[in-house]
Amino acid sequence: MSQTITVGLDSRAYDIHVGAGLLARAGALLKPLAKGVVPVVSDSHVAELHLPALLENLRAAGIDARAIVLPPGESSKSFAGLERLSGALLDMEIDRKGLVIALGGGVIGDLTGFAAGVLKRGVAFAQIPTTLLAQVDSSVGGKTAINAAQGKNLIGLFHQPRLVIADTALLKTLPKRELLAGYAEVVKYGALGDAQFFEWLEVNATKALGGDEAAMVKAVAHSCKMKADIVARDERETGDRALLNLGHTFGHALEAATGFSDRLIHGEGVAIGMALAFRLSVNLGLCPGQDAARFIAHLKAVGLPSAISDIAGVRPSPGELIRHMAHDKKVADGQLTFILLKGLGKAFVTRDVPLEAVKSVLTGG
Repeated sequence: MSQTITVGLDSRAYDIHVGAGLLARAGALLKPLAKGVVPVVSDSHVAELHLPALLENLRAAGIDARAIVLPPGESSKSFAGLERLSGALLDMEIDRKGLVIALGGGVIGDLTGFAAGVLKRGVAFAQIPTTLLAQVDSSVGGKTAINAAQGKNLIGLFHQPRLVIADTALLKTLPKRELLAGYAEVVKYGALGDAQFFEWLEVNATKALGGDEAAMVKAVAHSCKMKADIVARDERETGDRALLNLGHTFGHALEAATGFSDRLIHGEGVAIGMALAFRLSVNLGLCPGQDAARFIAHLKAVGLPSAISDIAGVRPSPGELIRHMAHDKKVADGQLTFILLKGLGKAFVTRDVPLEAVKSVLTGG
């Protein structure tokens, strides 16, 4: 039971394979792209769980696969991490027409994609995402980046993968908190552009999160298809692709205010950010209150946070959060960019948001 979604970018089009057990087909899928040494980049947590099986499968297909294992966590997504990985790739004497494989979550995918994009002015790479968040979001669309002292993902480039293999069976090894955080990016697609998908999630999310393979494959595949369609229309985020940032302006500010720590992981920040976007939309008279209430009720039903007060520890002040928003890469001409809603499945991009309205929702949210 698998699905294939194509990201339509003409000569740079690529497939996303979604299904349970796809790691066993990785060698066959990647063989046409492999040339010379093929580095497989992972972190120590993922490597322990999945790297031996992947290496065995690749080598059985005649691929000269060699592992590079990095420390886990956001600290690897840095200038120091980029230097370490780039050096390791160069030491392996990877061919300019070769392939690098990223096996891991968003950190490994972002870092590996960026390193591949700048190495020898651009080497091909493939994504094998191992978290729900990476499978439905960061592995698709070619955004690669590292963090800077000033904020997340501020140093990067667009470098599309040649192939994405999303094996939903790998999600069974995720801690529940990580799985739920990834689900925030799934429900985002329903909120921003597909009310029918949101309705399906209201009925089936608990099944998917509880281990139902068919439900999880459908949730991941539909999310990937929605993202693929948006990326094909707007690869470099000059229009529709900005809709994918629903919840992220608020979410990134909350992550920064909590020190990018375990107090709040990315998907949780996005969940709260989306709830804040709905509340702000209602306060501005843009969105029916019942739509916002329904969305927030769903977040609560699956176990995701939906308010700033759900974050443990000292509550960040509205002023602090707005200062963090001012450093967001989505700021244009000095104005904050928000993704707001006219209802479930009806997101839009705007910079015309009164600061007092933002402060009010940050005070009450």
